[in-house]
Amino acid sequence: MQHEELVALAERHLWGHFSSLGSAVDAMRIMERGDGCYVWDAKGNQYLDGLAGLFVSQAGHGREELAAAAGQQASKLGYFPIWTYAHPGAVELAARLASLTPGDLNRVFFTSGGSESVESAWKLARQYFRVIGQPERHKVISRHLSYHGTSMGALSITGLAALREPFEPLVPGVSHAANTNRYRCELCAGCEACTLKCADDIERLILREGPETVAAVFVEPVQNAGGCFVAPDGYFTRLREICDRHGILLVSDEVICAFGRLGTMFGSERLGYLPDIITCAKGMTSGYAPLGAMIASDRIAEPFVGTDESFLHGFTFAGHPVSCAVAMANLDVFDKEQLLAHVAAHEGAFRAALEDLSDLSIVGEVRGMGYFYGIELVKDRDTKETFNRQEAESLLRGFLSNRLLELGLICRADDRGEPVIQLSPPLIAGPDEFDRINQVLRKVLTEAQGRLSR
Repeated sequence: MQHEELVALAERHLWGHFSSLGSAVDAMRIMERGDGCYVWDAKGNQYLDGLAGLFVSQAGHGREELAAAAGQQASKLGYFPIWTYAHPGAVELAARLASLTPGDLNRVFFTSGGSESVESAWKLARQYFRVIGQPERHKVISRHLSYHGTSMGALSITGLAALREPFEPLVPGVSHAANTNRYRCELCAGCEACTLKCADDIERLILREGPETVAAVFVEPVQNAGGCFVAPDGYFTRLREICDRHGILLVSDEVICAFGRLGTMFGSERLGYLPDIITCAKGMTSGYAPLGAMIASDRIAEPFVGTDESFLHGFTFAGHPVSCAVAMANLDVFDKEQLLAHVAAHEGAFRAALEDLSDLSIVGEVRGMGYFYGIELVKDRDTKETFNRQEAESLLRGFLSNRLLELGLICRADDRGEPVIQLSPPLIAGPDEFDRINQVLRKVLTEAQGRLSR
């Protein structure tokens, strides 16, 4: 089918996610195939996938061994649920994940994706406290601008008001504390160094709500929305102390940060903290099949072990045999090609390629770690003046998004918070890809500066 036909059918029938119906589709890209760090559209145009699909394609595109694993499993057992049953793929993958997680996070509850993993973690926290005789604990604390998913519970935890508003009233009992955006911090802006008031703000909300009513705190190792906020030294140690002091579960939402994105298998390892629950998805299969997981500590699972108490929750396609087979093959690629070591060895070069752009006046800050970075764009670097809504819309969607694609770079131009460009290439990326990212961004951001000065 030709590109024009596909575009016409998409305009008539496809309801894209986070997409407007009836918008101009002349510039729509129909992605057709991929290989390594690159994808091609139906017109044959090549793009460097600087976002790894959606923070997903860790091992890169076109991996025949992952496709083969899916086909082999589908021909043997295409589907069977894990509702009171099991199949070898789910059992073996759960054991393998448990061998990779930090501490005693040994209980793997499979899901179909990230939102389901977050939803599962909140439900487990609530039922766990009921089982141990603390049914009043049901509330959650998360952070401003955080993104935790789109299902009703996960959306309630999400700290982006614009995403929540159309679906209110949401699940009650969620409060949002300060995030770790040092560049625009109002809590310790006048101090020479971070005072960890952003962590203390979480305790402030716990005390306001009543510690006996709070079940969990949800945080990402590096916060995605807002543009890759990195926590200051000591933040997670303080947060772990706060949660322990009040008997609250610490949930590490690693839907993006797990499976090598930060250079370690799990992001909490890189940041040096031990959560009670990890939520993950995306990179577990490098996107070749949908799969996620909530991984709980033995302590959280203990009240359910050897009793008649069931975790009353599940999903039809969670732990799908084909997805589990792909995940196992994906982890084999991690081992064979030493992807974690590759990220650790090259993250400095990636950061340098982005920081090289700091001579451009539109670049306010470059932040992130591993293969996960954000570039905050500003109107005035000296004052950190940002753009108003109309200016941001014109900059991001009126110019940057299409211009970057024209020059063959896929990344995210985002305004959930201040305007940022986010990059998270496949974990196989190296100096050649970093150079191309630098060249395209320099050209486009220079052009953006020129537009602003008119």
